[in-house]
Amino acid sequence: MGKSSDALRVVIDTNVLVSAIVYGGIPKQILSLVLDENLVGATTRVLMAELIDVLSKKFHFSPQKLADAESLIQDSFLILQPERTISLLDDDDDNRVLEAAVAGACDYIVTGDKDLLRLKEYKGIAIVTAAEFLALLDALQNRLLSE
Repeated sequence: MGKSSDALRVVIDTNVLVSAIVYGGIPKQILSLVLDENLVGATTRVLMAELIDVLSKKFHFSPQKLADAESLIQDSFLILQPERTISLLDDDDDNRVLEAAVAGACDYIVTGDKDLLRLKEYKGIAIVTAAEFLALLDALQNRLLSE
């Protein structure tokens, strides 16, 4: 896949990916950074299945659009197999996001989930909203340009 080893690694939670695919906006900007290989996106088969399930049931994507979405993720993201089960939060789906981030040695989790956001960080992985993540990237880029 040709990912740069020093690129930021990020788990984009299902809610942000759905927003990126269905609505665009800031979530789509973040997804585009992964697609353009400026960020390393990490996910798991479980999170991919959740994405496809939401796109199918809530947004009634056609089988072809579902296949396209799945291919996009498979071709552009690291697909991880977490070795450790985490049971920190009440919602198991949230725990799966933490597992993916740990397995991928990620720098960030980008999410709109309030329970995950309440943690602020987990094992050194910052947990931020899509807007916060873009602001952090802008600040980082500005700092690098001024050096």
